[in-house]
This record gives sequence, structure tokens and C-alpha cells, in this order.
Amino acid sequence: MLALIGTQGNGMGKRKDKRAGDELYGRIRQLAAANEDSSHHEVAISEAMLAGSPELAFLAEPPQRRELPKMKKFRFQLLHQWIQTHLEPGRMADVGGGKGLLAYLLQESGWAATVIDPVYQPLPDKYKDLATGRQVHLKAEQSVPHRNQGFAPEMAQEFDLLVALHAHGCNVQLLDAAANSTCAVILLPCCLIQEPLIPPQGVPWIQAVVDYATHKGLQVQPFRLNFKGQNIGIYTRRRPEAP
Repeated sequence: MLALIGTQGNGMGKRKDKRAGDELYGRIRQLAAANEDSSHHEVAISEAMLAGSPELAFLAEPPQRRELPKMKKFRFQLLHQWIQTHLEPGRMADVGGGKGLLAYLLQESGWAATVIDPVYQPLPDKYKDLATGRQVHLKAEQSVPHRNQGFAPEMAQEFDLLVALHAHGCNVQLLDAAANSTCAVILLPCCLIQEPLIPPQGVPWIQAVVDYATHKGLQVQPFRLNFKGQNIGIYTRRRPEAP
């Protein structure tokens, strides 16, 4: 809450106080807007930068495809589809998983899924099934396992797959975990908030994440999903040791 403290006096003093309050409120709104602009929805890599990346260039869309509509709010369902298509079920943790919809969808597909997030949130009341186009309503008793804590490196030993979809402050940590364990990692990095790695000037964050994974000796498989915003992910795991 913003409390404006004024002084008692004539109308001129009140107008001055109001003007100062309006200016202060305006600056606060500008700061809030700047923070919103740095959210994961606004940090998608440009097609030109994508085309210039040796690892990611194959994901660049030709100009005639860039105007095709992209989904707005189904990133959990789309990532679930990708995982279900490419990976065998196992033990999975959604780091920074929020309400747990991705973990729930994977749980329904045979995964032992857990949400790791310091803030507990219940599952959403409903979601859209992209295969049928119907709204699926969840019952109050439906749930997924939830750990009310941040990710710790030793947790990697308990899972076959770690996922971070637009999660803050854990991308480098999860890549380190993949390099020191047998678990695989899926990242869709959104921004470098609370990350220990600062990219060189002009290098997009997703490219810095790919470079760091390669530096750690990890195999990197980039992919792209059909939703608006930062929709590029990487599937990565430790390279098999040579015989």
C-alpha cells in the first residue's frame, strides 16, 4: 500500500502534495511496468538472433510462417505433449511448478510427478484438453505431491527428469545437477533473474543457457513449442561415457 503523507494548510499546499503524490505514483507504475516487461512472456529471442545461433538456427521460422497464430496460455499442455511424445515415463520433478498443472498432466500419463516450489498452490479448477478441445474440471480431492521448498542439488538423485518452465533462479542450478547425476533436464528459460550467470552483451539468455550446458559436457537437444513468448526449450543430459 502506498501512503501519502501531506501537511495541513491552504489549497496550494494540498495541490502541491497531490502533484508530488501523482509523480511518485507515476514512477512506481513505471517501475512495475519495467518489471512486467522483464517477465518470461516478453523475453522471446528474435528470429534474426535465432537464425544466427549454430545450435538453435534450425528452430527459426521462415517469414511466411511467422504470422501463423500461436496459442496464448497452453504452455503446460504443449510441454506435456512434447514430453509424452519423446520420453518414457519415470520420476519427474517440476521445479518452480506453481499450481502443478504440468505435473498433474504427466501424472495422468504414467509419470511419478512432484512439484518442487517454496510456495504451495492448489491445482487449477479446470484446464483445456487440447486433444478434444474440451474443458476438464478437476475435483477438489485431486492433487499432486508437492515439496514446499526450493530445489537442492541432492534432489537430482531422486528423479529421472527435472523440468523448469519459465522458472526463475534455477536454470544454472539444474544444469549443474544434470552434469553431476544421471537425471535429464528440460528448461524453457525466461530471464536471468537470480541466476549466477550473466551473458555477454548481445547474447540472448537462451543462448547463454545452451552455451553453459555445452560447457558442462551435456548433450543439448533444442525444441520449440507453439505458444506465444519464450517458447524455446532444451532437453539435456550427461553424455554417455566412452567405453
